[in-house]
Amino acid sequence: MVIRPPDPAEQASALTVIAAAFASAASPDSEPAEVELTRRLLVGPDVVAGLTLVAVRPDSDIVGVVVGTRARVGDVDAIGLGPLAVRPDAQSAGVGSALVHAVVTATDALGYPVAALLGDPAYYSRFGFSAAADLGVVAPDPRWGEHFQARRLSAWTETAVGTFRYAAPFTQM
Repeated sequence: MVIRPPDPAEQASALTVIAAAFASAASPDSEPAEVELTRRLLVGPDVVAGLTLVAVRPDSDIVGVVVGTRARVGDVDAIGLGPLAVRPDAQSAGVGSALVHAVVTATDALGYPVAALLGDPAYYSRFGFSAAADLGVVAPDPRWGEHFQARRLSAWTETAVGTFRYAAPFTQM
């Protein structure tokens, strides 16, 4: 499997992966909200080069995707991760783990102090994420509770605390 930035011509394939991964959350007659969110993110100014990645198996289409976008925590630049999606037939095979490791490493290398996401604590804790509130990062929606998680990176400083603000498309959905 290769993890790499997507080619612009692969946007439809990436959206198909997201639709398949989140299909159970949507009604059968509607597209998962994560698909429209990703469409909006990919055409806007907030996607960070090198932080939107796809997983491609040899002799296969895209089997996974993660999107990294500009965000703020307090007055400090940060990264919002998500959606993260793996095609159902490729789940439980390490694709998601490879994507998370790659995007966290790339985020750290770019000098961001913190990355945050909304997801399952049991899954993301293995990658160093913890309840964002424990790190002084306040969720945009208090109902998210422990599902809003953050990870301090090498550039973290005491100023990387406060309310987390995702890129505009997250708040427009």
